[in-house]
Order: sequence, then C-alpha cells, then structure tokens
Amino acid sequence: MVITVPNILSILRILSIPVFIIVMSYGMIPFALAIFVFAGITDALDGFIARWFHQKTAFGAYLDPIADKLLLASSFVCCAVLQLIPKWLSVLVVSRDVIISTGILLLWVNGYRIEIKPSAISKCTTFLQLLSISMRLLLETVGTQRPEIVAVYWVTGLLTVVSGIHYITVGLRVVNAREPISGR
Repeated sequence: MVITVPNILSILRILSIPVFIIVMSYGMIPFALAIFVFAGITDALDGFIARWFHQKTAFGAYLDPIADKLLLASSFVCCAVLQLIPKWLSVLVVSRDVIISTGILLLWVNGYRIEIKPSAISKCTTFLQLLSISMRLLLETVGTQRPEIVAVYWVTGLLTVVSGIHYITVGLRVVNAREPISGR
C-alpha cells in the first residue's frame, strides 16, 4: 500500500467519526459541526488531490467510499437518535449503504471483478447527505429553525432511494452479463 495524501485524508475522516459521536452525545453541537465540516472538506479534497496530482490508488478507491459510508451512516444514526433529523431519513441512508456494501461483498465473494467507481448520482447523493447533516447542525448551533430544511430532507431521501436503485440495477447487470471470474 502506498501512503498518499488522499489516503491520509480518508483515514482522518474515519478517525473523526468517534470524536464526532462523542461530542454529539455530550450536546456539543458547534464542535460536532466543526468536525463534520472538516470531514466533509477532507472528502472533497481527497478526490481532488488524487485526480489533480495523480495520486489515485486501488487502496484509495476502496478506502474513500468506506470512509464516506461510515461517516454518513454514523452521523445520520447519531442525529436521528438525538431527534435532530427524521428517523425515516436515517433509515433510508443507512439501508442504502448496507444494501450497496452487501451487494459489492456478494459480487466479490462470488468471483466477480468489480470496479469501485462512484456514479454521478451517487456523488450528488453524498453531497446532499453531507448538506442535510451540516445544515441541521448549523441550525442547531445558531438556535433557529428553518422550514426549508424539510425540503432538503425530502430531496436527500428521494435521491438516496434513486441512487440505491441505480446501484442495484448496476449490480444485477454485472451478474447477468458474465460468469464469475473464478467460475463458481
């Protein structure tokens, strides 16, 4: 494994998760917001640096989406438990990530060679999920409520479902298009 700046940023994102959960559990919302924004910035930076400075690695191709899924799933669960976001949105986000991860694992275990490459809809979904948590934490920090955030939740939920269906469709195409590499 080659250690690159993008991989270090993804690792930092993963390491920020327990700190985020701890400060959230103690009601330190402004600090949690800062940690979450930092994690979101590392997500944007790692991809940019990997492409711009030719630091893409196979390890990073797996690490980055794992870091994203861990950050978002834990953030949505934490915010739902603390009643900051709707529980249905948390269930959609976590369910989509579990379904995608399980599908990738099943393909891999059955000998299918798959390329980990996020789709455009997945990138938009990740952005909206990051935005939903960031906006909610910001509103909590400044002590105000904005009814517009409900629209953000609905759009995030809808795109989460559409993106999940997209990945299921892609996975089924892979299975139907060829036999597993190992011939199982």
